[in-house]
Amino acid sequence: MKICHVNLASGFSGGERQTLQLIKQQLTEGAELVAVVNPKSPLVVELQTLPIELHLAKHYLYSHSRKITNGCDVIHVHEGRGIYWALLQNALTGLPYIITRRIDNLFKNRWLSNLAYRNSAALVGLSSEIVCNIRSQFPNNRLYKIPSSPVSYDVNCHQIDAIKNEYHGKFIVIHAANMLKHKGFNLSVEAARYLQSSHPDIHFCLLGDGPEREALETQAAVLSNVSFVGKVHNMGDWFSSANLLIHPSYSEGLGSVILEALGFHLPVIGSNVGGIPDIIEHGVSGLLCEKGNAKDLAEKIVHIYESEMLRARLRAGAEKKLPTFDIAHTSTQYSQVYSEIGL
Repeated sequence: MKICHVNLASGFSGGERQTLQLIKQQLTEGAELVAVVNPKSPLVVELQTLPIELHLAKHYLYSHSRKITNGCDVIHVHEGRGIYWALLQNALTGLPYIITRRIDNLFKNRWLSNLAYRNSAALVGLSSEIVCNIRSQFPNNRLYKIPSSPVSYDVNCHQIDAIKNEYHGKFIVIHAANMLKHKGFNLSVEAARYLQSSHPDIHFCLLGDGPEREALETQAAVLSNVSFVGKVHNMGDWFSSANLLIHPSYSEGLGSVILEALGFHLPVIGSNVGGIPDIIEHGVSGLLCEKGNAKDLAEKIVHIYESEMLRARLRAGAEKKLPTFDIAHTSTQYSQVYSEIGL
């Protein structure tokens, strides 16, 4: 099978990591691959090390020819700009395409976007929430639910020791994401405010950067139990050092960082929104907190902090949950989608 993967994002966030991970898995399974990516994206550097045919397109109007997808069986689109590239390539070659949608936002009334979705051979949502949103807008399309898979990270014992020494004696709570409004960092800071006096051993480490950071630092200015670590490139070390991951988003397609934390046997708390409940079964594989409720988040942090029995139960539940998100499993599901659309 020959597959053309399309991701025209300029950055390198969760969707790009998931694209890369699926490509690597499919290569191990013997697939022949083509990739169309944005030249500004760090994904280019990663793909240049792999045995694939790589094409660069800084805009969806660029890099169209029959030659690019010659011999391909399907185009697989991984983000919003790529849907237009696939639509145009389909018009040129007749090659079918599938779209993986990663966000739980409702669809906007954009005719070209709607046309690209309607003309797809299949639509894939990462979570039950996303699938529900797709179904309401495009009830006649083939529709599947296939989740993200946790990315693995290297660990460095010296880095782990350094982190633990810096926060010696603290129960380390991490929140790791781009600092965007919908990621709920303001709730993490507010939860820290609730706990500063009553639980001084609980320390919040905010990992990431973004447009909300300045406002968040102002919000946390008088708090001694919050540290702004910035964007890190050693997440494995932080997962290994922390005692708890929190992810109190206002909206979330799935929450790949939650899966990654579970893979490091880290207890997690996530908000009851979007695709997060697909991962976290409350009281079994993690705890769910009420959307936008910092006090509820703080109370659940204390529950985990105070109970080793609860932490052990959540780790055991997560271990049973994780195989359904394994990359080999999700790759098999995608292969079935390719087959069912007539390849």
